[in-house]
Order: sequence, then C-alpha cells, then structure tokens
Amino acid sequence: MADPPSTHHPQAPKFTSPSGVFQKLRTNLAVRSKWGEINGAMGDLGTYIPIVLAMTLAKDLNLGTTLIFTGVYNVVTGAVYGVPMPVQPMKAIAAAAISGADFGIPEVMAAGICTGAILVLLGVTGLMQLVYRLIPLSVVRGIQLSQGLSFAMTAVKYIRKVQNFSKSKAAGNRHWFGLDGMVLAIVCACFIVVVNGAGEENAESESNQEMGDDVEDQSSRRRRKWRRIMGALPSAFIIFLLGVVLAFIREPKVVRDIKFGPSSVEVVKISRHAWKEGFIKGTIPQLPLSILNSVIAVCKLSYDLFPEKDFSSASVAVTVGVMNLVGCWFGAMPCCHGAGGLAGQYKFGGRSGGCVAILGAAKLILGLVLGSSIVKVLDQFPVGMLGVLLLFAGIELAMAARDMNSKEEAFVMLICAAVSLVGSSAALGFLCGIVVHVLLRLRNLSSFRSCSTICTQGTP
Repeated sequence: MADPPSTHHPQAPKFTSPSGVFQKLRTNLAVRSKWGEINGAMGDLGTYIPIVLAMTLAKDLNLGTTLIFTGVYNVVTGAVYGVPMPVQPMKAIAAAAISGADFGIPEVMAAGICTGAILVLLGVTGLMQLVYRLIPLSVVRGIQLSQGLSFAMTAVKYIRKVQNFSKSKAAGNRHWFGLDGMVLAIVCACFIVVVNGAGEENAESESNQEMGDDVEDQSSRRRRKWRRIMGALPSAFIIFLLGVVLAFIREPKVVRDIKFGPSSVEVVKISRHAWKEGFIKGTIPQLPLSILNSVIAVCKLSYDLFPEKDFSSASVAVTVGVMNLVGCWFGAMPCCHGAGGLAGQYKFGGRSGGCVAILGAAKLILGLVLGSSIVKVLDQFPVGMLGVLLLFAGIELAMAARDMNSKEEAFVMLICAAVSLVGSSAALGFLCGIVVHVLLRLRNLSSFRSCSTICTQGTP
C-alpha cells in the first residue's frame, strides 16, 4: 500500500507569551553569585574610564548623558543576552577626536551614527551572519590575541607612566611611592593574582582533585578552605572602592565641586561638514574594528565561555547599531561591545546578564544624581589602579587564543596578531590573516592533488 501524501507544512511562527518573556528576563538577569557579579562588573572599568575621561577633558563630552545612556545599554543588553555583555566607547572614533583639533563633538556623534547605521544594515540583511560563518577561527583568535596584548601593553604604560588623558600622552615616569605610585599598583596586581589565580580553570581542577581524594590530612583541608575564602573576595570591587577613597584623599576639594542633578540633555546639531568629517575620519577606521572585535570576536568568545547561550552575530550587530542611532543624537559617547570587556568581566566573576545590569544601574544612578560633575572624581582616580584592571582584562582576552592546536592554525593566528599590533590596525591584520589562510589552503589542496596523481599513475 502506498504511503499517504505528505501533509507536512511549514510551522507557524512561534510567538513568545508575556510570561515566557518575563521568565527569560528573570533567567538572563539572575545573579548567580552576588559578590561575583559585582566584582565582574568592575572588570571593564579599566577600558571605560580612561577613554570617557579623556573625551570629557579634551572634547567636553557630556559625561552625565553618556553615563545615563550607557547605563541603559548595559541593562538592556544584559537582559537580552544573559551574559556579561560589555558596553565600551568606540576606540577609533575616540582616538580620532583626541588627536584631531578640528574633530569635535558633532563629528564624533556623526561618526557614531554612521557606524551604527551600517551595522544595523549588515545585521538586518543577514550579511553579518554570513561574514561570521566565513571568517576562520584562527583569524578571529589572532584579532583577540592582538587586542588582548594591546590592552596589556596599554595597561603597563598606565602603571609606569603618568598619563595626561586630555592630550592622550604620557607625562613622565610615575613615582614609586604615593597615592598613585607604582608600588600601589604592583600591590594591587599581586592581590588580584593571589585572590583570583590564573582563572576559573585552576579552581575547577582543585575542586575535582578535592572530590577525588578519599583521604586527606587536616593541613590540606585548611589550605583548601583558605583558598576558597580568598577566592570569594571581590578583588576588582575592593580595588575600585580603594581607588574612589584615594581620589577624595588626593584632592579633598573635589567634594565642593560636586553638583547634584542630571546634566541637561540636548540634541546635537550636526552640520554637513561634520557628517563628512565624521564619516571619513571616524566611521571608516572604526567600522573594521566594530565588525571584527565588537561583533565577531565577541560572539566567538561568548560561545567559548557560555556555549549554552545562543545568539547570532546579526543580533549583536543590530544592538550595537541601535545604541548609536539613539544615543549619539543626544551627545552620548558612541559605544559598542568588546571582546576585551567580556573577558575582563568574566575574569573577575561575571557569569550572567545581572553583572552588566548592576553596572548599568550604577551608571544610571551616578548620571542622574551627579551628572557631569563626577568627572572631578574620575580625574583624581589613581590611573595605575585602572591599569591593573585593564592588564588582567587584556591577558584574559589573549588567553582565548590557547585553543589553536595545530601549527597551521597557530601560524595564521600569530601573523594576524603581529600585523595588527605592529601596524596598529585590526583591519590590516585581518586582511593578512585571511590571505595567509587562503594560501595555506591552496597549498594543501595542490599537495593533495599531486599526491593523488602520483598514486594514480603508480597503480598498475
């Protein structure tokens, strides 16, 4: 008897009920470990504070508005993705503004809006997902390695040299002693190493060893108990609080300069010239960095750290684009996600969207209560301590490259990283990595064909 004709029809689109949406929000914003998530929220400040502070001092960026908008971004992305998705200033646009006297706030906002519009277009059309699938993992790891090492080298400069953020230059060697001395920074770095070790991997191996040991002496139990107590300390949060206290001690007059109330929010007027300059000097250098590090590298790293979380590069591109299409009109610093921020927040204990939601709530409160007057406090924050936080965030990002098992993958990754670092261009490193990857594939293919031809001719 013949089988009946197929009655399969395309499934109707599934609509999530309000209760389902509420349940997803609860899951994504769930705080697994209160101190761990608070500590993780501090892991991205080593990148965020220096750039925003430099833009405020050099270009009169509205810090209060930036805090409010980036706080909202943090809460929304934490709720949407359920991972400690960072919100960082766009570095290429910030560099163009700080180094160019004629690149003002209108040009900065025009660059952010143009970059956001292109990212939304790539995400909505599905082109971003296509790019994500085509780029080899070894090239992505090269970008992550170069970005991580770049963060680490910048962090060492923060620790060793006095920084003039308004001019983006070093102002001589840092003193060994003092409230922002090298000794203080070294002590903070040692404290983080003692508390956090090399990361979660060591903690897991110790836990497995503990479960496997049937008999252990009392001293061994004491050592493991001490390690657990040390591991529970929120190291980054402690260092940040210490930095705030030292900021007030370094300049007691800061208290009198603080004014309560949010900054006035105004629509930025962007001239035709500002659109042109913003696109040429800001969007063009920023776009490759946003695509590679803010979307593709973030998605790859997020899958490595949270394989159970499923979101596409297209959705990440859209969220980055929408953030800038909204906030830049009101003078908020152009923002994106970043693999370094995600690595830093994970390094210090961030495991859910609740981590960045806590950070976002803090930014919102500061922006609404203190507005732009908080720049006086940030200007006195010990830069060496910010360098310590940035150092560990950079190292954690660079360590993502340790899964390159074959020599060929490592070869591509290292070429990509070397060119990115020396050329100071992630786009140039990406291009070289792709070229080398294709050449190696062609070489392997030709070798395989030659071998097949020889084997065929030798067969009687």
